[in-house]
Parts: sequence; structure tokens; C-alpha cells
Amino acid sequence: MKPPRIDHIGIVVDELEPAITAMARMLPGAPLHRRSLPEAGLEVAEFHAENLIVELLRYTDGGDGFGREVMGSAAGVNHLSLSVTDLDAALAQLRAGGLEPLAGFPRRGAHGRIAFLPRDAVTGLRFELCQPDGEAHEGEEPEGGVPDGKASGAERSS
Repeated sequence: MKPPRIDHIGIVVDELEPAITAMARMLPGAPLHRRSLPEAGLEVAEFHAENLIVELLRYTDGGDGFGREVMGSAAGVNHLSLSVTDLDAALAQLRAGGLEPLAGFPRRGAHGRIAFLPRDAVTGLRFELCQPDGEAHEGEEPEGGVPDGKASGAERSS
């Protein structure tokens, strides 16, 4: 089994422009991509480093409030996104271990199909599974799912 790939780190910021300036100083030369997710009430700035995407997230007043409801309002590191080739298969593995995604998932996200999981009780991290655009879809043979099929120390639902 090959090691998991971290797709991106999501960081909630109060003001996008100063955060972009600060991140650009730390990641010189990293391409910057911007996108708007009005349905989730988010403005996104992504720095594409060689091995990882750093995603800056700013809430807007628009949208259905789903983004803020799922990710919370606190500024700072918000989530670690793990890339999976088949989101449905990865979620099935986690469900077999007693871990359910948050309500409303899977759904479309900035990078593809996503599912957020409850905050991990051991590390305090919020994990997101992301099946990037162009990866396998339901009915296709999965190349890999969750790293070891275990739900780690995350909160388990009954």
C-alpha cells in the first residue's frame, strides 16, 4: 500500500489580502489561484507549493453558512485534507471502523468531492477527505482508500 497523500492544509483567515501577502513572503514563486465558493460563503486563495497546497479561507456574508457551520469560525489552521482516489470506498472503510462523515457530506468542494470528518479527539485536527477532480468515481475500481483503513483517534459514532 502506498503512503497517503496530503492534498492541502486549510487555514481560516479574517482578511484575505494581508494573509496572501504574508503567505507569498513565505512561499515565494508558488503559483496563487483564487476561487469563490458563494454557495458555501467562502473566498479561497490557494498557494500551490511543490508538494502541498496551502488554502487560505475567508468567510463572506453570502452562501448558506454551511462552510462556517462545518469548519467553525476560529482563525488559524482549520483542516488537513487527505487525497483519496475513491471517496466512496474511503468513507466505507471509515464507516466500517465506526466513523461517519459530518452531516451533508460527501459534497462538492473547491478541489473535487469532499467529506469532512468529526474533529479528531486525540490530535484536535479536523480531517477532510478529498477526491480531486479527475480521480475515480463511484463504480470504478479504487486504487486506494484511507491510509490503513483505521479511523485513528477520531471520535467514533455508534
